[in-house]
Amino acid sequence: QVQLVESGGGLVQPGGSLRLSCAASGSAFTINIGAWYRQAPGKQRELVALITGGGSTSYADSVKGRFTISRDNAKNMMYLQMNSLKPEDTAIYYCNANGAVSGYWGQGTQVTVTG
Repeated sequence: QVQLVESGGGLVQPGGSLRLSCAASGSAFTINIGAWYRQAPGKQRELVALITGGGSTSYADSVKGRFTISRDNAKNMMYLQMNSLKPEDTAIYYCNANGAVSGYWGQGTQVTVTG
């Protein structure tokens, strides 16, 4: 059974940083296309960052230059480094593997930016 587990969320002041991690497990499962989504209260879930199997990345305009997605294929891990955090980054962050429709989701980790 495939499982994605996020960690690293928390409470941070504006301008601060957090690093989210996503650990994937499951027999013979590997992350092909990895992504981070977020959902703020009252809003739809949105794509934050995506990384392909070859390491190409793309970002939502709102996080470009502040967030960095990365992966460690040997460990089957994915990361989201978030710098210069703003209150509007407050949301539940979800990792996704292999597609939003037919892929797999983690349970989410709360990120709150306030100060």
